[in-house]
Amino acid sequence: MPSSRNYRILVVDDIADNLFLLQTFLEAEGFEVETADNGSQALSRISTNLPDLVLLDVMLPDISGYEVTRQIRQNYNLPSLPILLVTAHEQAHAKLGFEAGANDFIRKPVDFEDLLARIAVFLH
Repeated sequence: MPSSRNYRILVVDDIADNLFLLQTFLEAEGFEVETADNGSQALSRISTNLPDLVLLDVMLPDISGYEVTRQIRQNYNLPSLPILLVTAHEQAHAKLGFEAGANDFIRKPVDFEDLLARIAVFLH
């Protein structure tokens, strides 16, 4: 994996424990991490301080991760921003995520080695 220094990851999840766990892990790997606990906040953070990658929960209280992904992809300045959708639901529809424009789909509980491998693919 390339050096994680200077790569910024936006982690979006409405469960504080999930945010803390992912933020702690990613920062320990050397990434800069910003967090958001809903879709509107994620879109605001992206518009003010563009991350290198978004780790986005599918089920959010205001706007679904699918809709956040669609809105990101509709912004012509952001077509290449990597988006990894994350879900705890067994029956989540990866197809919906890919149709919305997501680059990858990860299930909870997150396997951290797998997560790092996927991040490496997008931050080459």
